[in-house]
Amino acid sequence: MVPLRCCCPRPPVGHPPPICTKTGTGRAGSIRSHPHAGQGSAAPRRPPGASSPSSAAASGQPRGTAPSRCLGGGWRAGRGRAGPRLITAGGGQSGGGGMPGGGGTAAAAGGSGQGNGETVAMVVAAGNGRQREGAAGPGVADGEARAAAVPMLPALEVAEEPEKAAGGRSKDPNTYKVLSLVLCVCMLTTILGCIFGLKPSCSKDVKTCKGRCFERSFGSCRCDRDCVKHGNCCLDYQETCIEPAHIWTCNKFRCGEKRQPEYHCSCADDCVEKKDCCVNYNAVCKGEASWVEEECEDITEPQCPKGFTKSPVLLFSLDGFRAEYLQTWGRLLPVISKLQKCGTFTSSMRPVYPSKTFPNHYSVVTGLYPESHGIIDNKMYDLKRNASFTLRSEEKFNPQWYQGQPIWLTAMYQGLKAGTFFWPGSDVAIDGTFPNLYEKYNGSIPFEERVVTILRWLQLPEDERPHFYTLYLEEPDSSGHKFGPVSSGVILALQRVDNIVGMLMDGLKQMNLHKCLNIIFISDHGMEAGSCRKTAYLSNYLDNVQDFILVPGPAARLRPNNVPDEYFSFNYEGIVRNLTCREPSQPFKAYMKQLLPKRFHYANNDRIEPLHFYLNSQWQLARKPFEIKSCMGGFHGSDNRFPSMQAIFIGFGPGFKFQTQVDPFENIEVYNLMCDLLDLKPAPNNGTHGQLNHLLRNPVYIPQHPKETIHPSECSVVGQRNFPVSLGCSCRTVGLPVRDFQQRLNLTETEVKKTEKLTLPYGRPRVLQKRHNYCLLYHYRYVNAYSKDYRMSLWNAYTINKDDKWLSATEDISSCLHKDVRIPFNHNQTCSFYNNHPRLSYGFLSPSNLMTDAKKPHYDALLTSNIVPMYPAFKVLWNYFHQYLLPEYAAARNGVNVVSGPVFDYDFDGLYDTPEKVKRHRGNSEVPVPSHFFIVLTSCKNTSETPLECEGSLDALSFIVPHREDNSESCADGKSESLWVEERMKFHTARVRDIELLTGLSFYQDRKQPVSEILQLKTYLPTFEKLEHLLRSLDQNASREESGCHICISGTPDGLCI
Repeated sequence: MVPLRCCCPRPPVGHPPPICTKTGTGRAGSIRSHPHAGQGSAAPRRPPGASSPSSAAASGQPRGTAPSRCLGGGWRAGRGRAGPRLITAGGGQSGGGGMPGGGGTAAAAGGSGQGNGETVAMVVAAGNGRQREGAAGPGVADGEARAAAVPMLPALEVAEEPEKAAGGRSKDPNTYKVLSLVLCVCMLTTILGCIFGLKPSCSKDVKTCKGRCFERSFGSCRCDRDCVKHGNCCLDYQETCIEPAHIWTCNKFRCGEKRQPEYHCSCADDCVEKKDCCVNYNAVCKGEASWVEEECEDITEPQCPKGFTKSPVLLFSLDGFRAEYLQTWGRLLPVISKLQKCGTFTSSMRPVYPSKTFPNHYSVVTGLYPESHGIIDNKMYDLKRNASFTLRSEEKFNPQWYQGQPIWLTAMYQGLKAGTFFWPGSDVAIDGTFPNLYEKYNGSIPFEERVVTILRWLQLPEDERPHFYTLYLEEPDSSGHKFGPVSSGVILALQRVDNIVGMLMDGLKQMNLHKCLNIIFISDHGMEAGSCRKTAYLSNYLDNVQDFILVPGPAARLRPNNVPDEYFSFNYEGIVRNLTCREPSQPFKAYMKQLLPKRFHYANNDRIEPLHFYLNSQWQLARKPFEIKSCMGGFHGSDNRFPSMQAIFIGFGPGFKFQTQVDPFENIEVYNLMCDLLDLKPAPNNGTHGQLNHLLRNPVYIPQHPKETIHPSECSVVGQRNFPVSLGCSCRTVGLPVRDFQQRLNLTETEVKKTEKLTLPYGRPRVLQKRHNYCLLYHYRYVNAYSKDYRMSLWNAYTINKDDKWLSATEDISSCLHKDVRIPFNHNQTCSFYNNHPRLSYGFLSPSNLMTDAKKPHYDALLTSNIVPMYPAFKVLWNYFHQYLLPEYAAARNGVNVVSGPVFDYDFDGLYDTPEKVKRHRGNSEVPVPSHFFIVLTSCKNTSETPLECEGSLDALSFIVPHREDNSESCADGKSESLWVEERMKFHTARVRDIELLTGLSFYQDRKQPVSEILQLKTYLPTFEKLEHLLRSLDQNASREESGCHICISGTPDGLCI
């Protein structure tokens, strides 16, 4: 039983007291009106949400209990206009017009009271906030009730006793005593209810949904699910009850909310205890600073919560985030910009070729080039399995495509746990194993859910919690493809990504992991603007394009239709010839893959078709129109050296240095870096372990120079003066007798040391090949390591000063050749070999046109030990480089040290061929013909110092140039060498490390410098496109200004426009 209560005030003198009745919960009742009720004209209808003057909000009644109500419409003398109040079982009441209160349905009642005792019937009903059909509205006269609701108790006809109505003083006095007692009880109950908070709405009107979401509760407005349909929701219903189900953060409406199962995260007061707070709960609801608002802090030691014995590592990929984005739009990206400012970063990270999504992501986690790990493109064909791989096919989940060991397997094999929320290959059973925790790729999963899941994994018990994590977002790549890299769509995507990164950092801070976790933010590649005007079609160059398939794009590949039968027998070379130098401004070149630049490392895999197309910057290729996905928007996949293809790298956490910028590097180095952060032993990979030590606060791996496996033998003049057979060489050296010339080859020990200091300032290259027979030959201006197995030098070293003099081309003495008497006859080259092979000539490794200190020709270079076999066409390029370009480089760099030599890579695997393999390839030939030639130019980074004086850092510029029988690659016919030689050399630049792999040599071993710094020099890849890219950008900006084409970004500081 609910005690009877009354909320009515004391009546005026001369009026009878009110009669209080009680309505049950959820039931309708009938209430009698006092005979002296005022004139009953209907009260005006209130607008939605307006509270009644005597609404349930002031009654103090607990929710779910129907209150006691006072009978009668009030006590006004004479012909009052106050209409009777409608009583609702839900706790609300309205005037005679029937406007619903905060939680109940207004019963229809109305009528006109003339003060003559006419009956005014009222109905109290439980309801849903709607006015019942037939309810009396404003202005209903003469007491005609139009309510469809039927009173449960009939109205008392007080008109039957007019005398009693007219003379109330004649009533029994006991009645007043009873009524007075009841009134006192009602008032006392009401006061106690207000005091003890039985119903706060007794003292104030409830107009908010805070704490009331989806409940049928009292108030002047509603927050249940039907309020929208009936138009009586509280003003904050949408923000407080609906939006939280769709957002992943707290706001002022959510703080202190009531926990709801459908919400992604909680802002309730107990969320910390429940471990389900939104990531910004402390910042929004507790007034703490967010992560981005705090100043940078040098985290000298990991500061981890209890249960974390090792700093976890998170690898976070932002697909298609071009390095230039951060340089241009950094002020719009506060979170990522702060990470860059506070952590370790590079201006750009070089992707692998082709700069596509799957190859690069898998290279990051394996440290392998695509030719080594097998994911050579987003689309590919496997000859052995006769199967095709695409990103939309189930074949993508076949582990046979994936080679190498990804970092999550490395961690698991060494006792750690891994969790991956998307990463190419992470949802594949590579080596029969999945990560401990992983998600199968589903692009529809919100970015916020991905971040929150990672944070939840970080809260797992220690024996279940991963040590290594991956996280992947498709943006800004998706927007870049759709809108192009220079667009408002990309900027909005960047801002969205920045917010997601902010969620992660706030979540980590809230969990006290922001000074514990090591995070690596990377992208896989950049983005280039597409244009239909810059899309080439093979159908415009070839009459028949029906016999082959072309994988379109900026790194196109061709294979026959009939595979696997014709895969190797197809006439690829014929197509290359037909597509070579067809037009002066042809935007693509056709290559047999073994002739592509060695820096691509894109040949040694059968999934890479034999015929490859290299496209100029901003260009794409398709077989014919409509066969390319889109020629508009944006694309990627181009030369990994193009500025537009560069990616980002930011390292943040206790393992990384504080506020440090480093030189660009290649993404294959990241695998070893992550292994070091996790204290793992890396699996074999293409990276150079220790090369990124300068990023780490406390490197764990200290690299060492490799040990030389064999030592040089001795080649001396003694006993080697006479040859049993002539070498077929002849020369009349002007002013120098042959005997004196041979005597110059016999240097004293002092002269040898002087030569070493001049020509080998960083130490001689060590030979790491096994079972190789070679000796060192010293001369006054150069040193070479002569291979008796190859009958030529492995390397040749000399130094060019900026003021050195050179013979002019008209004074060429290269036709003069002397036999080197230090080399046994059976290991020496003969001039007769070249006479019998007219397609071959010979070139000098050390230039013969360099003048000596005595201002005499460099006669020491005119030796058989200094020559290498060369095709006449290639010799044109070689001679021009040494005659013109080399002196220019020496003048610009205050001198350069030069090391050059042959390369043997007949199987194009990027590694040196052993002498046995070279011998098998050359057959009966006396001298093997190199597949490439290398050149390494080393100078001082501080150009005020010469290479011999340099005490600071070094600079290296290196080349690996294919040894080709013609110069069709440059369309050189009829052109001056000045128009194509330097361009060809720059196209075939390479890392010093690439040269080491192809020759079995090791450079800079005597340099007094930490090995990790030497590795940075060896893995540096020069780029020549920066100036060209800058000029092109300036031209584009000028074009936009002339055309009035601008992109304005709303909501940016200063109304930013581009």
